[in-house]
Amino acid sequence: MPKVESFTLDHTIVQAPYVRVAGVEHNGKGATVQKFDLRFLQPNTDSIPTGALHTLEHYLSIFLREEIEGLIDISPMGCRTGFYLVVWEEHPVSEIALALHHALQRVLEQTEVPAATAKECGNYKDHSLFSAKEYARQVLSQGISTDPFDHSRLIQVD
Repeated sequence: MPKVESFTLDHTIVQAPYVRVAGVEHNGKGATVQKFDLRFLQPNTDSIPTGALHTLEHYLSIFLREEIEGLIDISPMGCRTGFYLVVWEEHPVSEIALALHHALQRVLEQTEVPAATAKECGNYKDHSLFSAKEYARQVLSQGISTDPFDHSRLIQVD
């Protein structure tokens, strides 16, 4: 059976919110892809409702692309406690954590959800700007750690 990295993480001892490297893949042609775990909520304790998660996904898809070179994708976790971020090349955790901080600050300033029409979105009725702002505010108030097991290692915001 193939090894799934996230299944090897002890979800009972991590301390959200945090950003961690969840994997690095190199192919034979020199390409490198890195995956990050952007954990907003404590696993098995809480989960982000789908409307908030979907709205955060729309905002993070835009704002993180403006902050991070080589962003391939950002997708919500099935457990609804955060997102996976996939990038070309290797990036320091601190860079990704700071970019997430900046993106969440921008979410708080928004007045409408981007790409939230039937033409642009596969479930355009399932959004909640109010809830997305509440979860962004919660993560920002707790601080984003660069160590999933030590929440005292918070990013330094410029």
